[in-house]
Amino acid sequence: MIVMKFGGTSLGDRERIDTVVSLVKSRLARQPVVVCSAHSGVTDMLLAGARAAAKGQPDLEPIRQREAKMLAALGLAATLVDDELKRLEQMFQGLRLLGELTPRSLDAVASFGERMSCKKIAAYLKKRRVPATYVQADEAGLVTNSRFTRATPLPEAYDNLRAYLAKVKGVPIVTGFIGRDVDGNVTTLGRSGSDYSATIVGKAVGAKEVEIWTDVSGVLTADPRIVPEARPVPTLTYTEASELAYYGAKVIHPATIHPAIEQGIPVRILNTMDPKAPGTLIVPTRTTTGAPVACIASKRGIRLVNIVSGRMLGQSGFMSTVFDAFQRHDVVVDLVATSEVSVTVSVDTDEGLESVVGELSQVGTVTVERGNGLVAVVGERVQDLSGLAHRVFEALSAVKMPIRAISYGGTKTNLQLVVPEDRTADAVRTLHRALFPEA
Repeated sequence: MIVMKFGGTSLGDRERIDTVVSLVKSRLARQPVVVCSAHSGVTDMLLAGARAAAKGQPDLEPIRQREAKMLAALGLAATLVDDELKRLEQMFQGLRLLGELTPRSLDAVASFGERMSCKKIAAYLKKRRVPATYVQADEAGLVTNSRFTRATPLPEAYDNLRAYLAKVKGVPIVTGFIGRDVDGNVTTLGRSGSDYSATIVGKAVGAKEVEIWTDVSGVLTADPRIVPEARPVPTLTYTEASELAYYGAKVIHPATIHPAIEQGIPVRILNTMDPKAPGTLIVPTRTTTGAPVACIASKRGIRLVNIVSGRMLGQSGFMSTVFDAFQRHDVVVDLVATSEVSVTVSVDTDEGLESVVGELSQVGTVTVERGNGLVAVVGERVQDLSGLAHRVFEALSAVKMPIRAISYGGTKTNLQLVVPEDRTADAVRTLHRALFPEA
């Protein structure tokens, strides 16, 4: 059994959906479970519609027209998703009356993209003589915590899904991205969360492999929009893939690898537009003959939070105080750098940050420095690369790149650098030339 996940761009029009059908047909002997995202652009339309409705301007027509166009292109009944559209219209009217939009409401609205997409894909597969059944993951037992807009599955979700999917006839077409908390509220796993859904389902059914079909031929050595000469990486370890996803690589959702690690399931990143390309295989370990550096990732919009306090000197528990504050206000920390009397951390959002700063101001002087980018040199064997730090700093020095913070973790998988935001792309290009000279 395998899991095949198709993203929004893979489901964007009739031609691409025909490719999806061909791919599913070619793998019927391997008992595929298919996980689908919303059609490209639909989630953004839903969220925009929800925000407009909360401001007193509910308008379902753009979504209705998009669905009608897709149904017509696939030759499916025009009324196929009428129930979903009716429920969505009721939600928009409710938001108009309330005049506000909560994370719970956002999740409920966003879920309709996957519901309508999967319902159409199942119907189209049956039209193409492939037995298929539409499965709503939240109704199939994907129970999560109540962290709306970025929920995570509870342990019982795996047994629930396993039992439910075992009874499904034909190819299950499972909604990605969505779950349900113990109180019955719809939740979502975060943007691009269908990747996460795929490995959750993979762990539940004991899949031999999870295929994630997207619009690029696997993971590249850098973002091709920044480094056009970036090349595909044939193999990554779970650790490398997790680091890359967390530090800005957009190919997979950051949480995707966790269920795969727990079950030891290989994850393969493939290109729907070029199905014969080998893509990238993510496995527990890779050969020692590969390149020490796997990829260079980056992300912008980084805030450096600096805490300076004389209380750090010779005092145990100070770091616990700092990180407890971030945890209480649900602010995720990326990089950490310390000295005798200061600690610097990086975060990529303002959400909850003001509360953290207010709390930590009781124990020291806190400043927030905006306008930064984070660059990560990732590779499970970077520790084997003689003089890595020298090569990195020499290359950046040659282009007069200011470095505002540095972190090199105990696992020696990731060297992180914070640089000015407007020079992030320049830093990535410079390091790619230095560390992948043959590219």
